[in-house]
Amino acid sequence: MVLAFSLCTAAPWLAANNLPDIGTAGVSAMSVEREARFGQAFIRFARANQPVIDDPVLNEYLTDLGLKLLSQADSVRFPFSFLLIRDDSINASAFLGGVVQIHSGLFLYADNESELASVMAHEITHVTQRHIARYLESQSRSTPLTIAGLVGSVALAVVNPQAGMAALQTTLGLKMQSAINYTRDNEFEADRIGLRLLHNAGFDPNAMASFFQKLAEKYQFASTPPQMLLTHPLPASRIAEARSRAAEYPAQPYPPSLEFQLAKARIMVRFQQGNTSELHRFFEREAGRGGDWQPDAARYGQALSLLQIHEYDKARALLDELSQRHGSNVFVLDALTDLDNAEKRHDAAIARLRQARQRLPDNAVVMINLADSLLQAGRNQEAAELLDGYLRRHPENPLAWELIAQAYRPLSDESAFRQAQAEVAALKGRYEVAVDQMEIAANLATDPMQRARLGARLEQLRQQQKDWDALRN
Repeated sequence: MVLAFSLCTAAPWLAANNLPDIGTAGVSAMSVEREARFGQAFIRFARANQPVIDDPVLNEYLTDLGLKLLSQADSVRFPFSFLLIRDDSINASAFLGGVVQIHSGLFLYADNESELASVMAHEITHVTQRHIARYLESQSRSTPLTIAGLVGSVALAVVNPQAGMAALQTTLGLKMQSAINYTRDNEFEADRIGLRLLHNAGFDPNAMASFFQKLAEKYQFASTPPQMLLTHPLPASRIAEARSRAAEYPAQPYPPSLEFQLAKARIMVRFQQGNTSELHRFFEREAGRGGDWQPDAARYGQALSLLQIHEYDKARALLDELSQRHGSNVFVLDALTDLDNAEKRHDAAIARLRQARQRLPDNAVVMINLADSLLQAGRNQEAAELLDGYLRRHPENPLAWELIAQAYRPLSDESAFRQAQAEVAALKGRYEVAVDQMEIAANLATDPMQRARLGARLEQLRQQQKDWDALRN
């Protein structure tokens, strides 16, 4: 995809040598295990340096979409992580260890789910084909930098394109024109394999070419095109090849995705700079005219807008109507919970979420909403017990750790509160704070087994801090 792998938004000339037949064999300088460790460290690096959206509803949608594509991919060596970045620019990127970043602006620009999926399929392919690991291996042979040092430069390029471009040019002494040829091979392979993923996962293979074409036409005469087109031009041959390959698949109808439009409406209302009243009027028009928006997706956008401007009665009328048709939909369930809590109807929210938990026992949206509702109702002990069990199964959820810290604060369990603070800090790359807080938690623990467990976790954090320092420095 033109949005490219981890280097493409910042330094599109960075790629591996000899790539017409790239393949997926391992590279000697970057084992799969090491790549996975760098991927986990990068997630923290991204949280520390970018506006990552920790919205359980959008995260679930994005992850489900990514997993649908991954189910059709070969050479998936580790679990993937999909990060949503609050940024209106049209961009996406991939990094070592199965980390894929999607800018919220991509939802706003994509007309349908297949277009969004085409970008994700491309990025997934960069990871499964190990384009980044191969680039790092090739550069490690010709520079005095270690792999860790190169990874740090690449990570900077992902989170800060301008600084990353300057650092990589200076550090590696790259000749842009010769390396562009290598990147072209990476990109065409990611397009080719990504398009196959797209089709096999049930999406419209024509979406890749249509998205390319829109992008090329929109910025053809722009004086300041987006960063990705400045550093990563989109040749006509790439569009033509994507269109030609898509034509090889049989034509069939692809109905619009309600989930995609619900996600797009949520981003427009909650994560885009704009006038909420104007957005409400926009969705009201769309709900009545039967245009590009499905009526229920437009009603959902209306309801969210009304929630934002505190017109709760009107919002409830819309959400109750949506609930009758989409009672198990987590977008609707989350909005109803927000409405109930805004009106101090915490018991109603808790009852609905407990019922939903019977259908979705370990669902992040249900669990986070239930814990938050319990906290707002002043039922801190129940919230802490709920989150403790959830975090034992899902320790990488920063929002759950933030909520359990809120639960422990008034419960006079200083050790548990400090542990939660440590985990929040670690997940956001603040390792000095994490280590300090975990030391305090271990020292305050009165149970010997708990003290030993926290001590072991403290050593893990210190090792993660070393990986973090290798990336950051």
